[in-house]
Amino acid sequence: MAVTMNDVARAAGVSLKTVSNVLNDYEFIRPSTKQRVHDAIAELGYEANLTARSLRSGKTRMLGLVLSDLSAPYYAELASRLMTVASRRGYRVLVEQSGGAADNELTALQGPFRQLTDGLLFTPLAMDADAVAARRGSKPVVLLGEHILDPRFDVVTMKNEEAAEAVTAHLLAGGRRRIAVMGAHAEESAGSPGLRLKGYRKALDEAGIVFDPALVAPCGWRRDGGASAVAGLLDSGVPFDAVFGLNDTLALGAMHELLIRGVSVPQDVAVAGFDDIAEARFASPSLTTVSPGMDEIAERSVGLLIDRIEGLKPEDDGVHVEAGFVLTVRESAP
Repeated sequence: MAVTMNDVARAAGVSLKTVSNVLNDYEFIRPSTKQRVHDAIAELGYEANLTARSLRSGKTRMLGLVLSDLSAPYYAELASRLMTVASRRGYRVLVEQSGGAADNELTALQGPFRQLTDGLLFTPLAMDADAVAARRGSKPVVLLGEHILDPRFDVVTMKNEEAAEAVTAHLLAGGRRRIAVMGAHAEESAGSPGLRLKGYRKALDEAGIVFDPALVAPCGWRRDGGASAVAGLLDSGVPFDAVFGLNDTLALGAMHELLIRGVSVPQDVAVAGFDDIAEARFASPSLTTVSPGMDEIAERSVGLLIDRIEGLKPEDDGVHVEAGFVLTVRESAP
């Protein structure tokens, strides 16, 4: 005869509800009680029937997370923090990588992946607001990032424009006047690149410095993109005394290229980034950057999604959250 949760509860000397809480990683359980339950599970050979449990409750206690590129350090670090927050609330996270492709985003939104989860944390890059609205179904969705800023959706993002303005103002305060920007087109105005470029231009305007499109270098948001962009500027002879990478990997790639070309950082060219990934602290020189509130993004997005799932937040218009930021000054741009 199969071992049941009731058998585990009797063996551990706890209630059936306590066994359920332990199985669901509920946060507020004494370690000694949790250990007794786990000991009873091991002794009796109990195996939880997750499928049956989800059929009875209509819940899987799984959250879906769709990110464009898990190899990007920012997304990898964010995913880890989202999982930690979800675990504290008794949920697990299933992760899907979209590659920023519309077909992959659609499959994640409507396919079997969605059926396995109670709600979705979603970073759309290819789909627009109307497409997501038409296909999101009845389960809660919280959007991450700034690609879609629409009152129909719950959105958790960062202060892109204000943070980029703060980075640029710091470089200007250090006496830099020719600040190159890696990772945007000069005419961009939307999404992360456009918003961060707006912040850069605002800081220039406030300092009375004329915007020079020649200092804006479009490139992919990877190390090799930053390296090739700054190499192009060096080879073209465009003068610059600082580099602002619109994410840290761009800045780190640019800094590497500067150093191997014999350009001193920060003496000749100051370098700053955006995201404050772990690698920024250990670069040589360490990277000045802005931390866009990753912990707050994780706490607010997971909390909002679970509150929607559990009916703790009444239905209303979408909630729009912008996490705070902190400018961290290090060796590359003191």
